[in-house]
Amino acid sequence: MRSSSFAALPGRRLRTLVVLALTAGLATAVPAAQAETAAPPAVTTQAAVTADSAATVAAKPYMGWTSWTMQSSKYPGLNPKGDYSYLSEANVIKQTDAMAAKLKNYGYEYINIDAGWWMDWSWKSQYDEYGRQKADPVRFPSGMKAVADRIHSKGLKAGIYLPVGLEKGAYNDGKTPIWNAEGCTTADVVYDDLRTTNGWDSAYKIDFSNPCGQKYIDSQAQMFADWGYDFLKLDGVGPGSFKNGDNYNNVADVAAWQKAIATAGRPLHLELSWSLAYANAADWKKYSNGWRIDTDVECYCNTLVGWENSVDDRWDDAPAWTDHAGPGGWNDLDSLNVGNGEMDGLTKAERQSYATLWAIAKSPLYTGDDLTKLDSYGLSLLTNREVIAINQQDNTKPAEPVTSANPQQVWAAKNPNGTYTVALFNLADSPASVTANWSTLGFTGKASVRDNWNKENLGSYTDKITQALPAHGSRLFTVTPRGTALQWTGYEAEAGTNTLTGNANVADCSACSGGKKVGNLYTGGKLTFNDIKVAKAGTYQVKVGYVSGDSRSIAVSANGGGGTTHKFASTGDWGTTNSVYVPVKLKAGANTITFDSGNGYAPDIDRIDVQK
Repeated sequence: MRSSSFAALPGRRLRTLVVLALTAGLATAVPAAQAETAAPPAVTTQAAVTADSAATVAAKPYMGWTSWTMQSSKYPGLNPKGDYSYLSEANVIKQTDAMAAKLKNYGYEYINIDAGWWMDWSWKSQYDEYGRQKADPVRFPSGMKAVADRIHSKGLKAGIYLPVGLEKGAYNDGKTPIWNAEGCTTADVVYDDLRTTNGWDSAYKIDFSNPCGQKYIDSQAQMFADWGYDFLKLDGVGPGSFKNGDNYNNVADVAAWQKAIATAGRPLHLELSWSLAYANAADWKKYSNGWRIDTDVECYCNTLVGWENSVDDRWDDAPAWTDHAGPGGWNDLDSLNVGNGEMDGLTKAERQSYATLWAIAKSPLYTGDDLTKLDSYGLSLLTNREVIAINQQDNTKPAEPVTSANPQQVWAAKNPNGTYTVALFNLADSPASVTANWSTLGFTGKASVRDNWNKENLGSYTDKITQALPAHGSRLFTVTPRGTALQWTGYEAEAGTNTLTGNANVADCSACSGGKKVGNLYTGGKLTFNDIKVAKAGTYQVKVGYVSGDSRSIAVSANGGGGTTHKFASTGDWGTTNSVYVPVKLKAGANTITFDSGNGYAPDIDRIDVQK
């Protein structure tokens, strides 16, 4: 969905300009008499939180729909009253009815209202007498509680949105009282110097050393609970959202929201946006149910998305986050817009690859498409029960690359029943073949293969499966091993028998095998593993353990021959390890395997493992 929904930006590069242009509108408040909520109504039995219901929040990646994708698009007819005018009560109800009719039976349940519900068509904000966002009476004439009730009447769940911090327009010279917090005003909620926060600097940073700060968050959480909302997207959160530094560190805000939700009387899924800092992954896991790992998937153009407008970025960015996803909190790849054909702006092959990655990465599956106009192919992608089951299956980790991050990639995950989820991707701009070798899954011999998208058994394959794929194409399989497990011989990068060239040196690494690695592989630095013995000549899938804070390439060669360059995905930081397989042609007997940085900067190497 969108990194920039609150600021209503026509594109990521124009984000700052638009925010500045809207400053006057953001500072506009409405008279207290127009406030939608005033006195706190009693919490109803329906809204009461039980231990069981609280435990079910984000047990699996959530599935649903978001309004932002169509709000942000320039596609003809979507926003006839001006930018972002798609968001209205009437359109939300249309999508609710369409989801209930077409997608509910497949597990889709959330209808998420994104940025702008408290703004008029000119994007001027409105607030109640307690400094909380108030529904625009033209966009949402029935009010937000009535909309949630209407969503619930279809057996679905309702989601809503806020930017992090106290919005500038809600400050009102610090005079606005805080609901259910005697003596607290907006002046007590923020720092005296009115330092700004969030991805657009559109709000003042909340000072949680003053109890009034928590009271303000409590008042917002209680308002959403009283309205009956089940989901909150908190946007512009840092570190992340293209901002760093103390002003933009919103970990305390997220913690405050978790605390407020716990006492509001209704389970609320808390989703964070956008491009959240990997360094704070532990905080996002501790305090929230999901976190956007990347920027917006939308193209802010005359379609909903574009392949090169960050859809394809996810193959590079998702691997580092794999280990952080699980019940209670998931890596969010953004909205899945594969259902509207021409309006999506993608080929059929791209639409399938997009849906495949989201499914195997166990990202939330929420679409921003017009559900009233799903084409047959898009509907088939969104409702394939085998693919949905891969995304929703219990006790499985997200898939991750087992080959290097080259244009032809294989991703895999082992399932509790001993099978493997295996995806083949051709990310190149022209057709190419992609091979999944069973050795990268840890076994050799035969395996049964089932095609998940086409729902058919393909039979038995020995040692590998190769598929010819179109540009940006993919296949998705369930592989059932029928062969034997492989044994491996490990070789440490820091071993004294290896040869280091140039700047390469041994360094401490607490996460690495043996506590050491070889680093400083740059501009000619090389690491050569000596005396790598195999019984038979052939091409071996060599498992490479490495560390890399960003995506980097390295050339791999054997026995002094020409090297092949492979790109390794980021491990997230320089203290985390990962591994991939690279093909290396070895001779019977003793071999050397060299990792050469060439003219660039290469990943640090932890170890290699070679099939016996």
